[in-house]
Amino acid sequence: MPLPAPDLDDRRFQDLVDEAKRLIPRHCPEWTNHNLSDPGVALIELFAWMSEMVLFRLNQVPDRLYSRFLDLVGIEPFPPSVASADLTFLLSGIVDETVIVPADTVVATAESSSGAVEFTTTEDLVIAQPRLIRALTLSVQDGSERYTDVWDQLRYERESVTCFTSNPLTPGDAVLFGFEDSIGGNLLVLEVTASIEGIGVDPDRPPLIWETWSGEAWIPVTVNQDTTGGLNRNGIIELLVPLHDDALTLGGLRAHWLRARLLDAAEGQPAYRASPQIRDLRVHALGGTVRAEHCERVGQEFVGFSDGRPGQEHRVRLAPVLPRNPEERVEVVTPDGIERWEEVSDFSTSGPEDRHVMWDDASGVIRFGPRVRYPDGSVVQHGAIPPEGAEIRVTGYRHGGGTEGNVGAGTLTNLRRSIPYVSRVTNLRPARGGVDGETVENAKLRGPMSLRTGGRAVTASDYERLTKEASAEVARARCLAPAEPGGPVRLLVVPQVRTRPDELRLDDLALSDDLVAEISAHLEPRRVLGTVVEIGTPYYQGVTVAALVKVLPGRPADLVRQRTLDLLYRYIHPLEGGPDGTGWPMDTDLNAAGISQLIEAIEGVDRVEEVLLFEYDLRTGTRHGAAKERIRLAESSLFLSAAHQVVVR
Repeated sequence: MPLPAPDLDDRRFQDLVDEAKRLIPRHCPEWTNHNLSDPGVALIELFAWMSEMVLFRLNQVPDRLYSRFLDLVGIEPFPPSVASADLTFLLSGIVDETVIVPADTVVATAESSSGAVEFTTTEDLVIAQPRLIRALTLSVQDGSERYTDVWDQLRYERESVTCFTSNPLTPGDAVLFGFEDSIGGNLLVLEVTASIEGIGVDPDRPPLIWETWSGEAWIPVTVNQDTTGGLNRNGIIELLVPLHDDALTLGGLRAHWLRARLLDAAEGQPAYRASPQIRDLRVHALGGTVRAEHCERVGQEFVGFSDGRPGQEHRVRLAPVLPRNPEERVEVVTPDGIERWEEVSDFSTSGPEDRHVMWDDASGVIRFGPRVRYPDGSVVQHGAIPPEGAEIRVTGYRHGGGTEGNVGAGTLTNLRRSIPYVSRVTNLRPARGGVDGETVENAKLRGPMSLRTGGRAVTASDYERLTKEASAEVARARCLAPAEPGGPVRLLVVPQVRTRPDELRLDDLALSDDLVAEISAHLEPRRVLGTVVEIGTPYYQGVTVAALVKVLPGRPADLVRQRTLDLLYRYIHPLEGGPDGTGWPMDTDLNAAGISQLIEAIEGVDRVEEVLLFEYDLRTGTRHGAAKERIRLAESSLFLSAAHQVVVR
C-alpha cells in the first residue's frame, strides 16, 4: 500500500495573504491603507499566488521518497498482532490411557458469509488421569501456619478428613490435595463423598475458593460446577485448572497442589459454623486446555537462490509475517551443509563475517547485509553474503493476525479433524490480542516522535510512547515520577479490552505475564542506566451512578433507559470514557452536574430530576458510603463503571 503524498507545507493563498498583512505594522508602520485597491496589497496577492504554486509543486514529493525516508531511519509500519485463545478439549468419558491433542490442531468458528475464523494450537496437549498422592490440612492460628498430613485418613474408608481445623474456624484455613504430576490446564472432576457437617452456609455461595500454585503465587481455579454445596454433601466439583502450575514443598511433602481455602464471609453471606468433612475423594480428568493462535502456520519454504551480491532481497510467499518463534529462522544451504542465520533489527553492528539477516514483518522481505562506502573512501560489508548459488529457505513462519481473531466465548467449536476420545472443543473465554496492522497515517505520526527521542527512555513521555510501541495489547500508558529520589519509575498500563463497556470487569484489566514480559524486554535496552522501572496497573475506582430521569410524552421509557445506561458505561470507562472519548483522564474527578448535562442531551429525555454518585467495591460487588455529588479520583487511579441504576418516569 503506497504512502499518501504528505503536505510538507499546508498553507494556501489566503493564509499567505493574511500572514503578509500581519507583518505590515512591524516592517512598514507608515503603510495604513490596506484596501484591495492599494497597489501594495495587489503585490502581496500576486506573490501569494506565486508562492502557492511553489508550495503545490513542493507537496508533490513522490510517495516512494517519503516511504524510503522512513525505511532509511528504520521506521516501518507495525505488522498485525495475532489473537490467542485457550481451547478446552472435552473427552467423551473417563479414559484410562493418555490422550494427546497434537500441536497445529485446527479449530474454527461456524461458517459465515466471510468464512470461518481458524485457530491453531501451539503445543501438544497431554490429557492423563491425575494421580492423587498427598493430602494436607492447613491451620492458621495466631499468625502461624501449621500443616497436618491427612493422607491416611483420606485413603481409609472408616475415617474422614476435617477440612478446616482451627477452633474457631479461621479464614485462611485450607485443605490441600497433592498430585504426582502437573495438573495445569486440566479439566478435573472431583467425586466427593462427604458428611453433612459444615452447617450454616448457603450451598450456592460457600465462603471458600479453589487455588493452585503457579510457581510464584496461589492463583484461583475456575469452578464450572459444584453440586457438593461447599464440600458439604456427596456430589461432584468440576474445576478448570490454569495452564501452568508448579510443584511446591509443604509440610515436608512435595507435590502439585490443589487447595480449597476458607474465606471471610462477605456481607449477607452465611459462614461455616462447623467444618465440612470429606470421607472419600476420587479425581478424574475429563479434558484439558491448551493455547491456540489465530494464524496460518507455514512449514519449510524455499525463497530463492543467492546471486552473491550484497543487499540482496528475497520474499516469502505470504505476508504479513508474525514475529518469529525460536524455531522459525532463515537457513542457507551450501555444499558444506546447512547454515543458521541470525535475525537482527539492523546491520549497524554487523561485520563482514556475521551471518545476520533482516526479516520485515509487514512485507515478508528477507534482506542480507549491504556494502557501504564511508567518507574516507573505505568500503565496509555489514553482514555476510550467502555464496552464489546457495539455497535460501525458512524453516517456517506464521501468517495472519488482526482483529477478526477476537472471537467471543464459546465460538471455537469446529474441530477440523477427529481425535480419538475427544468429543468436543470450545473456548470458555473470548479470544484476545488480535490487532490490525498499523495504518500508514499512524506510521507518519509516529516517525517524527521516534526520531525526536532516538529510541531512548528519558522523559515520562518517552516511557509512555515506548510502552505503547512494545505491544499492540497496550491501550494506555502513564509514567509517574519516582516517589522519592532514586526510587523506581512507576509505569501504569491499561491493556486493550474488547468487551462491551457494560460487560467490562476488573479482571479484564489485569496485565498478563506475557504482556509484562514483553514491555520489560522492550524497555530494558532503552532505559537510562541505573533506572528501575515498576510495571503495574492503575487502581480502578468503582463508581455507581443512580439517575432519575423524566421522559418526553410518548417516548418509550425502556429505550430511554437503555440509552442512558449505554452512555454511563461508555462515559465512565478507562478506554472509551472521558470528555474526548479516549479514556477517562487520570487527574479528573467525577461530578453529578456533568453527568446530568450528558443525560439531558439524550433523545427522548425531558429532564434529569436527580443524579447521585456512589463508591463501589469492585471485589466484593457492593456499594458503600453515602451518595455524593462529586467523587474525587485518587492518585494513580481510573474510574470504572459498576451497576449503574436508571429510573425512568
